Amino acid sequence: MPGNSSRKGAIRKTSKGNPTAGSGGRVRRGLEGRGPTPKAAERENHKAYKAKKRSERDAPKTAPRRSKGGDTEWIAGRNSVVEALRAEVPVTGVYVAEGAERDGRLREAFKLVAERGIPLLEVTKRELDRLTDGAVHQGLTAKVPAYEYAHPDDLLRLAKESGAPPLIVALDSVTDPRNLGAVVRSAAGFGAHGVVVPERRAAGMTASAWKTSAGAAARVPVAQCVNLTRQLKAYQDAGCMVVGLDADGEVSLPDLDLADGPLVLVVGAEGGGLSRLVAETCDQLVSIPMAHQLESLNAGVAAGVALYGIAQRRAGA
Repeated sequence: MPGNSSRKGAIRKTSKGNPTAGSGGRVRRGLEGRGPTPKAAERENHKAYKAKKRSERDAPKTAPRRSKGGDTEWIAGRNSVVEALRAEVPVTGVYVAEGAERDGRLREAFKLVAERGIPLLEVTKRELDRLTDGAVHQGLTAKVPAYEYAHPDDLLRLAKESGAPPLIVALDSVTDPRNLGAVVRSAAGFGAHGVVVPERRAAGMTASAWKTSAGAAARVPVAQCVNLTRQLKAYQDAGCMVVGLDADGEVSLPDLDLADGPLVLVVGAEGGGLSRLVAETCDQLVSIPMAHQLESLNAGVAAGVALYGIAQRRAGA
């Protein structure tokens, strides 16, 4: 019967005590946005979400995650890994891709890993790509822990314990880690007590530097300082003379009389040389005599030549 329907909304009610549902708050709330659409990988029914879950489930549990703080260095490539193992770089793990072709380099890597007791893990190629940020790894990578730098004062202590006059190499604005590795290698070969590098705008002991040092970084400490100029002055206060390599130096390396005493040798970047403040801090600027005019020597080569000359002077003293 009209007017007696129990259907919702069939009877118009008065506004007293029970206001009619109109276009007020309820409708507005229904029209409110629900935020941005989630990414495909976050929607449970999307194939991207299912693929992500499968990838997480199938990922090897033993493989470490790359540290955002740079606590781990990765050596990628078969030749590079074999060379690092030969040089006794402190590798903490070697990773090989599943199904990687077994050639002579891979077999040698396995042999060196077994001899040194280094963990060997087999992972997917996708995992190696992720660990090395897409580098060309040829199915083989090695993990190297972050280098533990010494304090600059430790180098003076080591010299005192050895009974020899301190001989320290400081690098000014040398940004190529291979040059740093070469300097460390020369420092070990010619009796230096350590190498000092600035914390900023300078090469650090990366996997590349480790490899170039041919294992010498395990024998010669590398120290970091906040400000190289201040550190050189601190060494001067401790009784060391500071000499810098410079193409226009007033003293030729064979005539360096300061080589016999406590000495800090400062090497600048190729091309740019020593910075102004560092050059002004040096007690002497020393040049390396050469048969032909060259703009500059590679920092690693220059350090090696200078350290050899200093070693010769000390041996003849």
